[in-house]
Amino acid sequence: MVSGNIFLVGPMGAGKSTVGRQLARALGRDFFDSDKEIEKRTGVSISWIFEMEGESGFRAREQKVIDDLSQLKEIVLATGGGAVLSDDTRRVLRSRGHVIYLSASPDQLFRRTAKDKSRPLLQTDNPKQQIIDLLTERAPLYQSVADIELRTGEQSISHAVSEVIKQLENVGQ
Repeated sequence: MVSGNIFLVGPMGAGKSTVGRQLARALGRDFFDSDKEIEKRTGVSISWIFEMEGESGFRAREQKVIDDLSQLKEIVLATGGGAVLSDDTRRVLRSRGHVIYLSASPDQLFRRTAKDKSRPLLQTDNPKQQIIDLLTERAPLYQSVADIELRTGEQSISHAVSEVIKQLENVGQ
């Protein structure tokens, strides 16, 4: 039996929202996506927040939302790709639940995000290089906060969910 909160971290396109939604369903828990929650609370898109407040304004909002949501019990939370940039957010995640790092190769991430215009950090001349740069910066932070790392490659969502549950049950023993 898996108990406690489950927090998913990793780069954009790794499958945090998709896996998280299915994981919550499998465990009979509420699912939250920190980016969707920010949009719900502000009434505007993440892109708009980046445009008006910059990345620092967005990160402050993200930190507050993750702090709020992580105080709930027995939830699954998909965090934004850059949530781990905050020392406070990493501390909160580590102390309030199990952290799962969903990882994928730069090629897979690029394929999964190439057509998505709602990702402000990828609106560059070379989004694939941007993904590589973000991974270089953030991978050590994802690894530092994670209890479990799961590579989301070509396997199905249901296989990824089963693997997360199996590993969480092993962590609990």
